[in-house]
Amino acid sequence: MSGPDQDWDEGDPERLYVITRGRSGLSERTVLDLVTLIVARAEAQPSMQPEHAAILRMCHSPLSVAEISAYLRLPMSATTVLIADLLADKRVEARAPVPKALLPDRALIEAVMHGLQRL
Repeated sequence: MSGPDQDWDEGDPERLYVITRGRSGLSERTVLDLVTLIVARAEAQPSMQPEHAAILRMCHSPLSVAEISAYLRLPMSATTVLIADLLADKRVEARAPVPKALLPDRALIEAVMHGLQRL
């Protein structure tokens, strides 16, 4: 069986079929996008599928779904199926990405600048 660090070969769809157990999509209640952060909640076990164990090992610190896909060298579709398996088993936690800081209103900044200039 191929290891998780072997490059995905577009000419070898059987490997992806085996890795995902023939599944190609997520359930309706599982929502993962490229920037969803994944954090391990369990340790990898020797009896686990190699790709699942690799995800658990690499996600001790939060990683995005896109980063996990890149590290595993697997397509996003296969990566999200693997992560969904781990979510269902409560071995990982999905977190919303850290939101960008909200910038203050331009009018407020201008008012502060004008107030400082009057001092």
